[in-house]
Amino acid sequence: QATKDAGTIAGLNVMRIINEPTAAAIAYGLDKARGGKAERNVLIFDLGGGTFDVSVLAMEGGIFEVKATGGDTRLGGEDFDAATTKWLEQQFLKSHPGVAIDARGRRRLIAAAERAKRHLSSQTTAEVEIEAFSDGHDLKVPLSRAKFESINAAFFSSCIDTVKKVLKDSGLAKEEIDEVVLVGGSTRV
Repeated sequence: QATKDAGTIAGLNVMRIINEPTAAAIAYGLDKARGGKAERNVLIFDLGGGTFDVSVLAMEGGIFEVKATGGDTRLGGEDFDAATTKWLEQQFLKSHPGVAIDARGRRRLIAAAERAKRHLSSQTTAEVEIEAFSDGHDLKVPLSRAKFESINAAFFSSCIDTVKKVLKDSGLAKEEIDEVVLVGGSTRV
């Protein structure tokens, strides 16, 4: 009700509120019939910065039915950044034992880890470099996509487990899914 009230206060005529998976399906034009198939099953895989959601929708004649949904409100790209940051810190401390990393250095390291993650979404390697990172020492660490995937394997495995559970809850086999929609910046990883 609060959402409807906010819309009314903003001068909008709120006719209906739809859930996020349905909004994603409409945004991607999935409400339009494709290939002559009357009913279609769509899996929405939404991996953002801090949350992860999977939904299976059945669509027929412009009507959306959410068959199953699941996710993790504490899983997203920020987790990839944190795990990568921790690994980069370990690499630095191996070659510079006893050097403390201050708050400014930590912020720079988090930003560098995020840049590396983005770079690895389209390249196979990234060079993580921070001049005068800590106590006058530079940080220079190569990071391959394979290593990034290894660092974050538990998170990726959790995503796959959630997809399997949502498929099971929907009563559909993976072969019955007609389309998969990737939503959220972290799906580029």
